[in-house]
Amino acid sequence: MTALDPSIPVRPRVRHLLDEPHHDGSEVYVPAGTPALGDVVPVRFRVPASGTERAVWVRTVRDGEPRIEPARLDRADSHERWYVADVPVHNPVTGYRALLDEPGGYRWLNGRGVHAREVPDVADFRLTVHAPAPAWLSSAVVYQVFPDRFARAGSHDGLPEGELPDWAVPARWDDEPIPAGPGVSQQLFGGHLAGVEAHLDHLERLGVDTLYLTPIFPSRSNHRYDARTFDHVDPLLGGDAAFASLSAAVHARGLRLVGDLTTNHTGAGHEWFERARADRTSEEASFYYWTDADPGYVGWLEHASLPKLNYAARPLAQRMVDGPDSVIARWLRAPYALDGWRIDVANMTGRYASEDRTHEVARTIRRTMQAVNPDSVLVSEHFHDAGPDLAGDGWHANMNYSAFTRPVWTWLAAPGSELGFLGMPVPVPSRDGHAMVRSMREFDAAVPWAVTRHQWNMLGSHDTARLRTVVGSRERVEVAAGLLFTYPGTPAMFAGDEGGLRGTNGEHARVPMPWDAIAAGDGSRWDAVTFEVYRALIAVRRGSRALREGGLRWAVVGPDAVAFLRETADERVLVLAARAPWSGADLPRHLLAPGHDAENLYGGAALDVTPEGLRLPGDGPGFQVWRLA
Repeated sequence: MTALDPSIPVRPRVRHLLDEPHHDGSEVYVPAGTPALGDVVPVRFRVPASGTERAVWVRTVRDGEPRIEPARLDRADSHERWYVADVPVHNPVTGYRALLDEPGGYRWLNGRGVHAREVPDVADFRLTVHAPAPAWLSSAVVYQVFPDRFARAGSHDGLPEGELPDWAVPARWDDEPIPAGPGVSQQLFGGHLAGVEAHLDHLERLGVDTLYLTPIFPSRSNHRYDARTFDHVDPLLGGDAAFASLSAAVHARGLRLVGDLTTNHTGAGHEWFERARADRTSEEASFYYWTDADPGYVGWLEHASLPKLNYAARPLAQRMVDGPDSVIARWLRAPYALDGWRIDVANMTGRYASEDRTHEVARTIRRTMQAVNPDSVLVSEHFHDAGPDLAGDGWHANMNYSAFTRPVWTWLAAPGSELGFLGMPVPVPSRDGHAMVRSMREFDAAVPWAVTRHQWNMLGSHDTARLRTVVGSRERVEVAAGLLFTYPGTPAMFAGDEGGLRGTNGEHARVPMPWDAIAAGDGSRWDAVTFEVYRALIAVRRGSRALREGGLRWAVVGPDAVAFLRETADERVLVLAARAPWSGADLPRHLLAPGHDAENLYGGAALDVTPEGLRLPGDGPGFQVWRLA
C-alpha cells in the first residue's frame, strides 16, 4: 500500500476550522450565570455564511430521553448566521447538541466539533445548576511549591540544621535529587515554611497570585503524602506557628493559599492506623480495609506504607471530610485560613472493589468547605480521564493532565526523547498538531464548560519530568508556556519551571530552587530569559479578559502550528503557536474589528492585514498573541 492508495484518508497539512459551525459555553454563546432547575436558557450557535444548513435544531436529553426542538435564526450578515435555541434545565446536568439540517443529510455539532455521523452523548454540551469554582480562580495563576525543595529561611549552605528523624538522609542544597531506588523518598534537603515566606517576593515579581503547597503534615518521607497526623504541621517545616505566619504573609500581599490533602489514605505511621492495629475493636479499625493477605490491609497501589481509608465508616467521614470539626474544615479557619484544597488521588478516594463513594465524598468535602469558606476552591487529582467525576457538584476542577499536559508534551517533546510518558511504559511520543488538538477537544468536551474554564492546566508538576527536559530547548519552553497562559483554564506551574530547571522524572524533578544562582545571575543553573518569558506571558493574561474568561474557537491546525481565538463579548484575541517553521495561513478579514489595528500583545510579529484577510506568519518555533477587537 502507498500514500496514493485511495483507501487511506489523506489528512490536510493545514486545516482551517473557522468555516465550521461553532458553540461553546462562554458568554458569547450562553448567558452568564448559573441556571436553576426550571430555567429556560437561550443558547446560541454560530454558522459561517458559507454554511449550507436549511435549519438548525437543538437536541436535549430530559430524564434520559432525547428531544429535538427547532432553533430560530436570530441575525445574519455577510460573514455568519446566528441561531438561538431554548434549552430547558430540567435535570441538574442538561446535555444538548445542535443538529444541522443540510442537503443530502445532517450533521451534529457537539463539544468535539462537527460530525456527519452518529455520535454518543458523552461529548454533548452541558448546562449545570451546580455553582462553578469561585470567581477568583478565573484570574488566578497557581504556583506549586514542594516545601522541602523550595527554600530555607537562612543559609542554603551545608546540610539541614537541627535534629533530623531517623528516616531522613540529609542532603546539601546543591545535591542532585535521587531519581529512583534507595533513599528516593528519604533524601531531605531541609526546606521549610519560613523559607517559603522569605521568598514571597519571587512569586510577586513573577506575577503569580496563588501558592499551592504539597503536604505539610508530619510523615516518614520528604513528600509527606504518608501523613502521621492531620492535626499539626510537621516540625521539620516549622510547625503550626510557621504555617500560620506564612498564611498571614501570603494574605497580607493579596495572594491565596491552597493546601494538599490525602483523603484516600494515611501513612502506616498515622495515629489512627497505629490505634487500629493495636486494637481491632477500636473505632479507628473501621477506617481501613483489612485482608487476610500480607500485609493484612489494603494499601494505595499495594504500598504497605499507605493504608487506604474506608469511607463506609461514618466516624471516618466525620473526622476527615464532614462538618466543622473535620480535617477539611479545620485548616480553612484562622489562623491558617486556607483558600482551598487540592485532593491527592481523588480518583481513588472512596473507591475499592464493589464500593464507589467517590462522588459522595467529593460532595461532602464541597459542602463542608462551603460552610466554612464559601470562596474556597476544591481541586482533584486525576492523571487520566476525569470526565465522569466532574459533573460540577463535587470537585470544582481537576489537575488537567489528560486534556492539556499530555497533548502538549506529545506535540513539543524533543525529537527522539526517551523520557517516560507520565507513568506509561513507553517514551513520550512525538505527535503533530492535529493529534494534540483532537485530544484537547475530546477531553474538554467530557465536562461542562463551567469546569473546563477552571481546570488546572499544567506543563509539569512534582510528579513529572521537568518541562525543559521534556521539550529540550528554551524556544519550545516558550511555546509551551504560551499555551499554558492562553488556553482556557487556570494556569498552574511547578516552582522552578520559570527558570528552566531540569529533571527526568517526578523524583529527579524535585530539584531545590537555586537561590544563590538566581542572585548571582548564574545562567548555567537559572535561565533568566525563560523567567522573563513567564513573567511577560502572565502579564499578557492578566491584561486580557478574553484570555482569562473567553471561549475557544480553533482557527488553524497543522502539523507544526496551531492557532485559536479567545473571545468575550468585548474582546477577541488571536493566539498562534508554532513548534517549527510552517507554511503560514490566511484567516478571514472580518475577524479584525473595523477601524482597529491588530495589536501584538506578545511575540512582536506583525499580522499582515490586507483587504482580503489576515496572514499568519510562518516563522517558528515561536509564539504570538494579537488583540483583534
